[in-house]
Amino acid sequence: QVQLVQSGGGLVKPGGSLRLSCAISGYALDYYAIGWFRQAPGKEREGVACITYSDATTMYAPSVKGRFTISRENAKKTVYLEMKNLKPEDTAIYYCASSASSYGLGPEFYDYWGQGTQVTVSS
Repeated sequence: QVQLVQSGGGLVKPGGSLRLSCAISGYALDYYAIGWFRQAPGKEREGVACITYSDATTMYAPSVKGRFTISRENAKKTVYLEMKNLKPEDTAIYYCASSASSYGLGPEFYDYWGQGTQVTVSS
């Protein structure tokens, strides 16, 4: 079983930056890809970015491409989401998730989820 523990997040002004972390525990074969998702009040959960753990192939949602960067640090078994030029519409609860066999931005591909962390972009 995979466990994901998130850290980071908080309140930031428009144009600011934040970094989210997702620490992974469990068997390496159980997490082929790691994704970041977000859910704003009254909206469905949407995929933001994902990365394959073995070769770091990445994918981004159009709304964040060029502003967000997903990366992984093997030695620490941690995946990061670096967020720059944040906008009020980025406000949401952010989740990381692991997939044993699939790669993509659809939540249905993912098996295990982190606890979620609030990101608020407001002046």
